[in-house]
Amino acid sequence: MRISPNWLREFVDLKTDDRKLANDLTLAGVAVESVKEIDGRLLFEMEIGANRPDAMCHYGVARECCAIYDIELKPIKAKLPHAKPAAKPFPIEIQDAEGCKRYTAQVVRNVKIGPSPKWMLERLKIDDHGGVSNAVDASNYTLMELGHPTHAFDSDKVAGGKIIVRRARAGETLKTLDGVERKLDPEDLVIADAAKPVALAGVMGGLDSAISESTKNILIESAWFDPATVRKTARRLGMHTDASHIFERGADWGATLPACNRVAELILQTAGGELEGEPVDVIGGHLVRHGIWLRLSEILRHLGQEIPDKTVETILRRLGFVAKAVKAEMPEEMKNAIKAATGESPENRTAVIQDVAKKTGLGTARVTQLIASWMVDLPTWRLDIEREIDLIEEIARIYGYNKFSNTLPSFSGGVIELPDAGKEHRLRSELLALGYNEAISPTFISPADAKAFSAATSVMLANPLSEGQSAMRTSLLPGMLDMLAWNLNRGTNDVRLFEAGHVFEFADRKSEEKKMLSLGATGKAQEQSVHAQVRSHSFFDLKGDVSTLLAQFEIPNSCLDTQTSGHFHPGRSARIVSSGKVLAQFGQLHPDVAAARKLKQEIYVAELYLDCLFALPLRSPRYRPISKFPAVSRDFSFLFPENVTFGQIQEAVAKLNLSDLQDFSPAEIFRGGLVPAGKYSILLRADFQSSTDTLRDDEVAQWSAQIIKGLEAIGGNLRS
Repeated sequence: MRISPNWLREFVDLKTDDRKLANDLTLAGVAVESVKEIDGRLLFEMEIGANRPDAMCHYGVARECCAIYDIELKPIKAKLPHAKPAAKPFPIEIQDAEGCKRYTAQVVRNVKIGPSPKWMLERLKIDDHGGVSNAVDASNYTLMELGHPTHAFDSDKVAGGKIIVRRARAGETLKTLDGVERKLDPEDLVIADAAKPVALAGVMGGLDSAISESTKNILIESAWFDPATVRKTARRLGMHTDASHIFERGADWGATLPACNRVAELILQTAGGELEGEPVDVIGGHLVRHGIWLRLSEILRHLGQEIPDKTVETILRRLGFVAKAVKAEMPEEMKNAIKAATGESPENRTAVIQDVAKKTGLGTARVTQLIASWMVDLPTWRLDIEREIDLIEEIARIYGYNKFSNTLPSFSGGVIELPDAGKEHRLRSELLALGYNEAISPTFISPADAKAFSAATSVMLANPLSEGQSAMRTSLLPGMLDMLAWNLNRGTNDVRLFEAGHVFEFADRKSEEKKMLSLGATGKAQEQSVHAQVRSHSFFDLKGDVSTLLAQFEIPNSCLDTQTSGHFHPGRSARIVSSGKVLAQFGQLHPDVAAARKLKQEIYVAELYLDCLFALPLRSPRYRPISKFPAVSRDFSFLFPENVTFGQIQEAVAKLNLSDLQDFSPAEIFRGGLVPAGKYSILLRADFQSSTDTLRDDEVAQWSAQIIKGLEAIGGNLRS
């Protein structure tokens, strides 16, 4: 919206220049986005929050200026002539008091419809209003000035000479001012005459009762309509008007009469005519606004800085609040608080101050400041103020955020690191170094995913957002797959993600949380270069990443097996087990699962069970001097049945307890050719080295014979 600083100066005597005014308003939370010169006029382009409809007009912004600079706000009071007596007040009937809590109307007769004067048209151009007629422009002008929507009817076109505020009836229609025939819904609030609807309440007037060149008599409407009702009608009909913009956010219940009088004043000034009767002000219901108890101690607690009593009272008064100091009887809540501190029940504020000052050793001035409080009555235009903290925010923004010292909040305790923080940091650092990006997925998944990715009983939500988010996640993989799919669907084909979080399962009549880490990778593992060809991510790349993570911990008796969950590819997945506990499972996503999720690339995922992993200590670097004696290597070529794993081979060799065996690893694996079906050929390499002397051939030959014998015991055959 646009605001003219010259117009503001009609309501408040501003001594500052326009540029500083714009800056001060912005610092106070009424943002001036830019300052522009349009047609020789300097204008503020402002961004007013949806919770501040009171500031969506010149008078509302002027009130903010009044509070910022602590100067008086000039009241707007229409100067109206004495009204010609009416035979009877214009009949107004509110049938729906929930939808319309107040309706004010004024009749002006014998007007002459024509163009608006130049001064009014110049003001209307601020908001790009081109001008319609003097009567219609008076309503638009008042909206820009006071911020309260009004409407003018041709009273001779109001059938039956009465206004009824009611809900629309089934089958009713209304042609609005934009010429569109609107089919009404029984939930729509309408302004009707004795026969038909003549306006959509809070949205737009009707064409049949609109002001025209032949209009002689006018009925001015100024009302308060329920925000939810107006919003529902406007959204259903796809209409957004200046009036609905205000009413949807909460108009000022107390502004209906001043706005009606102001429109009447402008019409009389620009179109002539005479008032008939006094304004008809029908109350359908009052907006009940309870006072708020404001404590100086809470201001100090939240803002961290003392603000004098008088400053607090001045700021509130300038903004339209009425702050009544609590000087005699104290609120029961404060009495109870003082009783708890002093063991007594003081009856008045003076006694409390003296008693607390004596027992705490503080001066009476300090105690007065700490327990000072006000009961604050709220103005009708500030519907956004509901709690004590809202008032404190008002005080802070007008007092000036830039006046608060740059200090950290006081903290009496110490920073305590969580038990597993170091281990989590080590894993996160390793993953980032491996090229993974951290991601976060929703905690809620569908029951189908909860069942498909875990055997645990899922925890169901009592009030879920949707069927697809009705279960607490039992695994991190559904969220990981969704995030991988999101990237792939947007053309990012090379993705590496990780997520650490909790999973939930229902056991023994209660919910249990477990820490998990998931990895997801797809696309290229190696880019094309002069040294290597492009290579896609594979099982072994993921295995290497998982091994790097587990290498950060002291893991005893670990081994790999293929007993992975059903969502993994049966031939391209593995599990890492230590002392009977599963630490991780990883591998390629099962093709059927990938197809069901429309994932066309090969997807590799891993799950690490952090509760088990964090029970182990982190690996600490250890120094071991390099032996100065030469190493000896021996190769063994064996045939093994397919059911013999390398883990079994390692275990068989480890049982030999060969002290100088430094490394035992596979060098080559071969299947097919001369190798019989159901078997595989493996070349094993053993590295021996002593730290005290040079190894002799007979020693190495003896150890080699032991290795051959141990491997033959598990079904191996030494190849010649």
